[in-house]
Amino acid sequence: MKIAVSGKGGVGKTTVAANLAKAFAARGYRVYAVDADPDVSLGAVLGFSAAELAGLRPVMEMQEVIAERAGQGSAFYTLNPKVDDLIDRFSLQRGNIRFLRMGAVKQGGSSCYCRENSFLYAVLGNLLLDRKDVVIMDMSAGIEHLTRGTARGVDLMIIVTEPTQVSVQTAQVVKKLAADLGIGRVKFLANKVRTGREREFISARLSAAELLGVVPFNEEILDNAMADQSGVLADAGGILPGMDALTAEIIAEASQAQQ
Repeated sequence: MKIAVSGKGGVGKTTVAANLAKAFAARGYRVYAVDADPDVSLGAVLGFSAAELAGLRPVMEMQEVIAERAGQGSAFYTLNPKVDDLIDRFSLQRGNIRFLRMGAVKQGGSSCYCRENSFLYAVLGNLLLDRKDVVIMDMSAGIEHLTRGTARGVDLMIIVTEPTQVSVQTAQVVKKLAADLGIGRVKFLANKVRTGREREFISARLSAAELLGVVPFNEEILDNAMADQSGVLADAGGILPGMDALTAEIIAEASQAQQ
């Protein structure tokens, strides 16, 4: 089961992704939690220490490994390097959850990044297409880490939105990007909803068929985010209320996508 979580910055998608990883792990699944948003650390929200995270390099920064597997020179490189043995080696583990960081996709410039991008897409392809475990990807709003090839492995994309016009508009743009890549099942998740008026705002703009659920605003999550050491899910009880029921709904949605 492969799930990508996306949305505008600040909507809480990283907290949602971390909660999903924890909820699936609690159900006995082996989970790969993948941070594909260079601006946010999913690992910190999962409760890994600053020291652990400091020692974990993003995939795109493993230059010596990339050179070994994808080719030494920039003119000739392997399009599909062998990476299946590397993922567990270069990830952090806590219980049933393994965490790894992708780093930013390299755009054009003074250097050729074809080799690095090829390596990154090979890692994503192995996670999304070759492994039978649960994969939860915390995406940036642009979902640039996914290609048409790797997107085939995504069973469900969850786009997190707040009850604001800008956030909902961004969510609709992400939905179109996902459709263009061929992701067949896309759902919205309304987060940080405080009032009945905000619920009405969401209901007026997103149909019941495309809305996966509504998560109420949680003051404890906000307080935790302001702490020196985040670790929202560091303890066994650190999971949002209602997330287990939402996980059951997501399992049903993803299972339909796999059929």
